[in-house]
Formats: sequence, C-alpha cells, structure tokens
Amino acid sequence: MHNCEVFVKTGITFTDYHEALTHIGERMVQAGVVGATYPQALVKREAEFPTGIQLERHAVAIPHCEATHARCPAIYLIRPDTTVEFFQADDDGTVPASLIIALIVTHPSEQLKLLRQLFSQLQEPAFLESLLTAPEDQLSALFKQHIFVPAPVPEQRAPVCT
Repeated sequence: MHNCEVFVKTGITFTDYHEALTHIGERMVQAGVVGATYPQALVKREAEFPTGIQLERHAVAIPHCEATHARCPAIYLIRPDTTVEFFQADDDGTVPASLIIALIVTHPSEQLKLLRQLFSQLQEPAFLESLLTAPEDQLSALFKQHIFVPAPVPEQRAPVCT
C-alpha cells in the first residue's frame, strides 16, 4: 500500500453518513481509482457492517468495501466541518465522526494490514489530534508518515564460503 494515493478534503459538511458515502463514491469514481460499482457497494457494505468507531476523545468512520470494486489503492481522508453520525461498528448506537477515512484496496490481505496499522495509530491520541488540526496541505504527508511504515529491510548476510 506504499504506492497508495491519499486524497484529502476539508471544509465540507454532510447532512448524514449516507451523503458522506455518496460523496466518497462520486469523488473516487471521478479520480479513477474505483469502478462504477464502487459507490453502491460502499453504501451497501456500510449498511451491513457499520464503520463508526468511538476512540478515547473522538470518533472516526472507516468506510470500505470489497477489493473487487477498486482499480488502484487509495485513501480518502475527509475532515468535515461538523461531525457526521455513523452507526457504530460494535454497537447499535451512533458516533459523531470527526474524521472519515475511506479505504480503497486492491487486495484483501492489504486491507487487513492497513486496518491493523490504522487502528494501532488511531489509539494514539496525539496522532488523531494532529489529523484533526493539521492544515489540509499537510494531511496526506502526515497520514503516510504514520500509517505507511516502511517494511523492514531483510538483513544482508555475507555469502558463506566453503
């Protein structure tokens, strides 16, 4: 996922989560990173498996759907002007999402790795606060710096001489 494009949008307001998902679907189709089936699949997936998550100080939503709808990996970070109510992933209630992180992955195994790294970093209040307060032009770099941690380089061993 290191070659993943990160899109950013701030200064936007949604009346509800459905409007936010519709925006994500339209924007990602326009960007060419998903196919025409993506918007409907995103809305359907959210209805079946909500993605709102209450963290220590803020709530986030991480909408995503099956990799078959993606053309290339991407992330769409949205920091709306007002929170958006999303249904909770692990409860029947809703959470006021201050940040929406839409994941577009081309391989299911990458989605699991990305979600693990994302959840790990979102547990750090300082990281989430920085995403909520950083200028728009710095969000992409900030996100990449914390989420796309370089893979460890295998240790080079000297050839064994016999």
